[in-house]
Amino acid sequence: MRLLIEGGRLVDPASGLDGDLDLLIEDGRVAAVGPGLRGELADGVDVLDAAGCVVAPGLVDVHVHLREPGFEYKETIASGTRAAAAGGFTTVCCMANTDPVNDNGAVTEFIIKAAASGGACKVYPIGAVSKKLEGRELAEIGDMAEAGCVALSDDGQPVLDSGLMRRAMEYAGRFGLAIVGHCEDAGLTRGAVMHEGPLSTELGLIGWPASAEEILVARDIVLAEAFGRPVHLAHLSSAGSVRLLREAKARGVPVTAEVTPHHLTLTDEAVRGYDTSAKMNPPLRSNEDREALRGALAEGLIDAVATDHAPHAASDKEVEFDQAAFGVVGLETALALVLGLSEEGVLTLPAAVERLTSGPARCLGLSAGTLAVGSPADVVVFDPETAWTVEPERFHSRGRNTPFAGWEVKGKVMATLVDGRVVYTDGDGILV
Repeated sequence: MRLLIEGGRLVDPASGLDGDLDLLIEDGRVAAVGPGLRGELADGVDVLDAAGCVVAPGLVDVHVHLREPGFEYKETIASGTRAAAAGGFTTVCCMANTDPVNDNGAVTEFIIKAAASGGACKVYPIGAVSKKLEGRELAEIGDMAEAGCVALSDDGQPVLDSGLMRRAMEYAGRFGLAIVGHCEDAGLTRGAVMHEGPLSTELGLIGWPASAEEILVARDIVLAEAFGRPVHLAHLSSAGSVRLLREAKARGVPVTAEVTPHHLTLTDEAVRGYDTSAKMNPPLRSNEDREALRGALAEGLIDAVATDHAPHAASDKEVEFDQAAFGVVGLETALALVLGLSEEGVLTLPAAVERLTSGPARCLGLSAGTLAVGSPADVVVFDPETAWTVEPERFHSRGRNTPFAGWEVKGKVMATLVDGRVVYTDGDGILV
């Protein structure tokens, strides 16, 4: 099968490409990139007209919760990957807080097989650091690595035992795996439900200090530096964390970091009115924190945007604020929100694409995020000028828990291709 995508602006930061270039796909891989390719081809090629659109590597998300096995009422691998494809993502990495926990090779294999049989995009499991996410005993790291895990994390639960974290880093390093750190000092967040600041006092809600994140960020950086093992810092939310990251990278510490679209676009003011769709871990913070995150992403200090897609059933959210589950969905809104930063002048368009493609791929050593000749033809075609309204009831995800409902955004996915196969188009929806 041959497919020519022509007429668009091809943006591939990993290859240094940005221009009016066509893309030829043959047998699931990129066969050629260049201007006017149609004239060089014989008959027998399908054509996708990308006029007015950006053609980019398929988006890569290194932090999603697909919920299966165990919490299929919230999300399944099938529904979560459909949401990913609709959002332009061709590769996602799923966290281990399932039931049973992905702390052994059997669960890893289940996830991979389920994604292969019913998934709309590529799925790479992230295994647990500790058994049952309890932070007491290492999970079956070698078993999970052999089965296909690409990193390790107890995301959702911090690894508070520094000795255990050290051993995890050293053991994971033998298999070329990074640790993804969920940085939260639980002793400072007990009962906390939103950012600690003037608004939490006004609303009468228990505050979550930024220092709770920064203490564990510092700890993980110290361990990475002392033992030469890589750590990836999940969902940074504070200016203090940015400062620690800057100092660590200046010293050459093997550390990377991600930030979510919601922490880049919202502040704790979104909680006013006790809106549970704005309850997340870590919490939305001050405008000063948001500006620090934006600046760090723009300069490349923060390597990647990751959604931390965390779907919940309505029953998990439609309760009192302090009883509601933490988390928001993000796969279907991420691209438009990041492009919004480009509209604001925070990021250039190529930088926005890089932070959603090759940036996250580098963090976990994934073979993704590029349209170089010979690479898998994982592609997103999006119109950066098309405006649309966020309507949760139209999501492909089972989760509707978004603080962006009703927002007018720009940047619409027109087509998503995985290994050269069209899995989503704007007109026809999911095609797998």
